[in-house]
Amino acid sequence: MLLGQTNIITYILVFVSLYFEVFLLITFFEKIKETKEEEKHLIYRFKTATIIVPVFNEEKTIFKTVDSLLNLNYPKDKYRIIIVDDGSQDQTWNTIQQFKNHPQIDIYHKENGGKWTALNFAIEKATTEIIGCLDADSFVDSEALRRIVSYFEDTETMAVTPAVKIYQPDNLLRQLQCNEYNLGVFNKKMFGHLGAINITPGPFSFFRREVFEKIGPFRHAHNTEDMEIAMRLQKNGYKIVNAHQALVYTVGPKKYRDLYKQRLRWVYGYFKNLIDYRQMIFKKKHGNLGLFFLPASILMLLAAFYYTVTVVLGFGEFIYEKILLFRAVGWHWKPVWHFDWFYFNTDSVIFFSLLMLGLTIIVTILGIKLSENRFSFNWHMLYFPLIYPIMSIVWLSKAVYNVLTARKPTWR
Repeated sequence: MLLGQTNIITYILVFVSLYFEVFLLITFFEKIKETKEEEKHLIYRFKTATIIVPVFNEEKTIFKTVDSLLNLNYPKDKYRIIIVDDGSQDQTWNTIQQFKNHPQIDIYHKENGGKWTALNFAIEKATTEIIGCLDADSFVDSEALRRIVSYFEDTETMAVTPAVKIYQPDNLLRQLQCNEYNLGVFNKKMFGHLGAINITPGPFSFFRREVFEKIGPFRHAHNTEDMEIAMRLQKNGYKIVNAHQALVYTVGPKKYRDLYKQRLRWVYGYFKNLIDYRQMIFKKKHGNLGLFFLPASILMLLAAFYYTVTVVLGFGEFIYEKILLFRAVGWHWKPVWHFDWFYFNTDSVIFFSLLMLGLTIIVTILGIKLSENRFSFNWHMLYFPLIYPIMSIVWLSKAVYNVLTARKPTWR
């Protein structure tokens, strides 16, 4: 009886996951013409922009971050940069002194209060039409701002998100993140087409100034203010779109411990924000986000957790059986030189799981095509769908535990 129930759960979760991926692929092909039109990046008037750079102990990266902003291909008299040192304890404040006389840059120092307070501090001083931010460990492509501003030609657009990529993926962990981010480029673009973006990432998301005047500034939001404000925008019926060729590069964690802490904060914050905005789930007035994407995201997280645990336990059971067999009869190996389907597991769950892996690779390649206008394949794509879910099960489990026990993960 228990085995039967387990199989039913497996079929349901596999179906939901497969349906979700196929649905996004169908959306991609339906919106190809619209996406191509967006890539013309037509600008009839360059809007004034403020770029906020909140910093905390970023002495090693802040110069390159600001330098990338100064090299934007955008009229210099149309954008300003505000650097806010949020009580750094290293040499960050001394490092940014070199920018104090730059005509485009204002620098400020405040007591440490968290990233959201640094953003709000700068928003109060900004007077431009659009306001965005850039994390101090990220760097922008020279065309990024121009491409983002083109989307504000639509007067209904209230916020624009970029395409975030991993900067210099120089080890296995960063290669895995690189594929994850390329997958994210595809997903975010499809979410944008469907009006279902639920996060405006810290690296180079922009908002019309009136957004903060009408719905208020950033909030603490469980250390995930970029998720909360996107949910607040959606709740108020404001349009968020994605600029898939506005490239921003972020430095991915090099060690698993740092990646674990980062993702634990993200997933914990996602769960908590989902709880805070639970009234949006299954509500028709919130469109595709409320009716489909929020419920689907919960099922997808459960599916990832359940499926990964099932695979790991199944593999452990297989190894255990082989050990028992070896102890019973010893090692007797005979090469099999002929093909026979008898030796292949043709269970439907296995088939659909392999199909999902294949679709994940295809979607990752399409993410590169969208952001860089080229098709690219690397060997890391083959093991990314196998290794990354096993890694993520650790922080996913811990995030669920923290939510249930009301334990807040640390950020610093």
